[in-house]
Amino acid sequence: MKALKNYMDSTYLKKPEQSGLSEQETYDKVIDLCKEAIVEGFYAVMIRPEYVSIVKEFFTKYEAPTKIGTVIGFHEGTYSIEDKLAEAKKAIEDGADDLDFVVNYEAFKKGNIDLVRKEIEDCTRLVLENGKVAKWIIETAALTDKQIADITSLIRDVVEWNFEGKEANVFVKSSTGFYKTEGDKPNGATPENIKIMAEHSGKLPVKAAGGVRSAKDARDMIGLGVTRIGTSSAKKICDGEKIDGSY
Repeated sequence: MKALKNYMDSTYLKKPEQSGLSEQETYDKVIDLCKEAIVEGFYAVMIRPEYVSIVKEFFTKYEAPTKIGTVIGFHEGTYSIEDKLAEAKKAIEDGADDLDFVVNYEAFKKGNIDLVRKEIEDCTRLVLENGKVAKWIIETAALTDKQIADITSLIRDVVEWNFEGKEANVFVKSSTGFYKTEGDKPNGATPENIKIMAEHSGKLPVKAAGGVRSAKDARDMIGLGVTRIGTSSAKKICDGEKIDGSY
């Protein structure tokens, strides 16, 4: 098994109003995340679109190999296809390497499969044509087991039918980490939903995000077939600490 750090998308996605921090303090946290990622050798950082150009400049200055990931249609996923495409185009122009789209799982649950199929195809095409990586967040906490299986299968089919040979550059991802659950239920990756995703993703790789709180959790996810892990506590996990919190 590769070192855990090579699986890590070190993540900070909170807006100032969500964290209680100022704009400057949020900027400082993003830069600290980048510094840590360089020192620790994490695969990527995952930040909001408005910070991509800043992070690109920072990594270029220090010749860092760290990939830049960002989120599109975050976190509800109900943005129009046009809005998601516009946001993705801007992120690519700003220097993003990985684009993590929140699939319109609400439309999927309502049976509007044609809309979901079209957004997967259109957005994935944009990303692949620009030589980037796409990840589709399905928000497992909002879905039943059958819905997890079905939406994973839909993403797999769209990609395998339309982008044969490029499946390794399109992930299915578990969670945003921001979904509000009732009764303190998990809002991120669990072994149960990762198994379902892995069983239905075909050639597409799987990313576990949310709920990975220890090195053991991370290794268990990797054992289930996960190839990337999103967490805001990448260093603590790699250092063997157990963390609290959902992301």
